[in-house]
Amino acid sequence: MDRTIKIGFVCFGEVNTPIERLRMKHDEALGVLRNLGYEVMDGGLVIDDEKYETADAAIGKLHGFEMSSLVVCVAGWVPTHAVIRVTDPYRHIPMLLWGLCGWMENGRLITTAEQAGTSALRPAFEALGYRFKFVYNIVGKEYPLQRITSYLNACGARAALRSARVGTMGYRDMLLYGTQFEGNSMRGQIGVEVEPFEMLEMVQNLDRLDPEKVREGVRFVRDNWVFKKPCDDSVIENGVKYALAVGMKIEARGWEAVTLIDVDGMKKLLGFPPAMVFMLLEHYYGVLTVPENDVMGAVTQLIVKYLTGQTAPYLEYYEYFEDSMLIGVPDFVPKSCTDGDVTVLPAAFGLLSASLLNVSKVKTGYVTCARLYYLRGRYRMHVYTGEARTPIPWNEYGWDDPAPQLPSLQVFPDSCTVEDFAQNVASQHVIVAYGDYTEALKDFCRLMDIEMIL
Repeated sequence: MDRTIKIGFVCFGEVNTPIERLRMKHDEALGVLRNLGYEVMDGGLVIDDEKYETADAAIGKLHGFEMSSLVVCVAGWVPTHAVIRVTDPYRHIPMLLWGLCGWMENGRLITTAEQAGTSALRPAFEALGYRFKFVYNIVGKEYPLQRITSYLNACGARAALRSARVGTMGYRDMLLYGTQFEGNSMRGQIGVEVEPFEMLEMVQNLDRLDPEKVREGVRFVRDNWVFKKPCDDSVIENGVKYALAVGMKIEARGWEAVTLIDVDGMKKLLGFPPAMVFMLLEHYYGVLTVPENDVMGAVTQLIVKYLTGQTAPYLEYYEYFEDSMLIGVPDFVPKSCTDGDVTVLPAAFGLLSASLLNVSKVKTGYVTCARLYYLRGRYRMHVYTGEARTPIPWNEYGWDDPAPQLPSLQVFPDSCTVEDFAQNVASQHVIVAYGDYTEALKDFCRLMDIEMIL
């Protein structure tokens, strides 16, 4: 699905400012946005002409363009009424109020009084109830690209969520509480349509599979995954079949994220842990995956993906230390966050005699960790950042000896203490992105009326 972020752009200046300078500033700002990869509809240059000819021309150019945000670029002083003439028809769309700046010439600052324009517009936008962010250039400094992209990406995420769908096979695995969702607010406020389906549908689809596709899947696993112990082809074949069977629903319904009933479904009723199913779903269909009917985790993954472009993995908390937290997974990690080969291990755990476990190493680096949750009628987002390092040697109790080291990270938070984190942690599952995306998440939460917990 095409997720190119579409934005509108209009540049403003005063009728008495030399038009050549305003056009130069318009062209430069427009080029910056296009170079950032956005699809931009240019409304042109607007001045405060008496009959609003340039303003109405801009409205005409923007009409019908499905933009996720409108960039209001101020190239010089402009009376507020000329700007409002253009912006008010789009009051339902988030806006970026962007003030350009002057330049140095022969040792002297030359200005077109851009911040006079923005200083008049900012309180007017606020009084009119616009949803907007204000950024400004500084003479002799780089463009505030990080602040610009954070907001425009947040607007893009807001728009993308309105057409996003999540599939959940079953509901409330292990009768968990924090993985549930409230359907009306999820669709109304967040925008996501959550579509449950039964495990029976997956089982029925097994009879409709193309045998050659199954054989191709087995060959792919054998050729691309590293096995630490021998594994029977029947185990791999079952995983491929289940993935292709779920994939038939993904293709039919257009889901971008999928969660499956794990302990009370795949393991209990089919005797097949779904780790490799999740891995193959990502490979075949590019969907986000999380186990245990974790709908809230899947929606968090969508938000993080729209903001960062990353296939954001889920990880689970195992231990807290004085300065760090151990997070890992008992099943799988996406290829995108794997450090080296995709490595799997046939292993036994508890009552399950045969299990194909992902034991790949996880990429280290600076991370942003996030979790959306719903508490007493309000959505909240718990966010923190930190350095993710290779963890100390460890294993989960219950695996056959020699017990495998599960895919994991040891995160040393720097935006909070471990104690502060512990008093705000919102789920056993957390969604991870590589890099610092705090500002983008702040912008997104403001746009969506989500309380951000840091």
